[in-house]
Amino acid sequence: MKVEKSQMLLYAVTDSGWLNGRSLAEDVIKALKGGATFLQLREKELDRESILKEAIEIKQAAVQFGVPFVINDDPAIAKECDADGVHVGLSDAEIGKARELLGPDKIIGASAHNVEEALQAQAEGADYLGVGSVFTTSTKKNVQNMPKETLKAICEAVDIPVVAIGGINENNVDELCGTGVDGVAVVSAIFAKEDIEMAAANLRQKALKVRGW
Repeated sequence: MKVEKSQMLLYAVTDSGWLNGRSLAEDVIKALKGGATFLQLREKELDRESILKEAIEIKQAAVQFGVPFVINDDPAIAKECDADGVHVGLSDAEIGKARELLGPDKIIGASAHNVEEALQAQAEGADYLGVGSVFTTSTKKNVQNMPKETLKAICEAVDIPVVAIGGINENNVDELCGTGVDGVAVVSAIFAKEDIEMAAANLRQKALKVRGW
């Protein structure tokens, strides 16, 4: 297994919309100091050149802290900056395409919304799953919240690590207790906060309780 379940504990997903003059790498380092265990670069508003530049800087921080680092949706950028892998959707055999480009040793994460998709992703070679949206989220429009029972069923159905995503914050993360998730993926609950390091530290402690550790 390329990804340990412990590495899923606090999965930080970037969003440069809250930078306020800071660099994205600076905010990422704060999140890592606070205890983020996994990083995804997800920047929908940046052009490819800017994303690659951010990826190269963030990779250095990830290496420094020994945390896996993946690129959202773009295996080519992941290959170019030598990231640890990529996170893709399930459409158009994206897992297989990413594996072909990146090779057997890189991490391929995939999104799933039900047990069928989760089993499909696992069969196609995904190393972990991002599952949701578990709560209402501003980063995904017109997405129906996933019932807790579905999240639990997915965790029971697959052998690879599962991270819950979508609208998770310090106030609702406890609701995920008992689902079997290996961790939580968050965006604004870390990067929109004034004290990013403290926000990450608080969420890490709550995620530990969700995980039962």
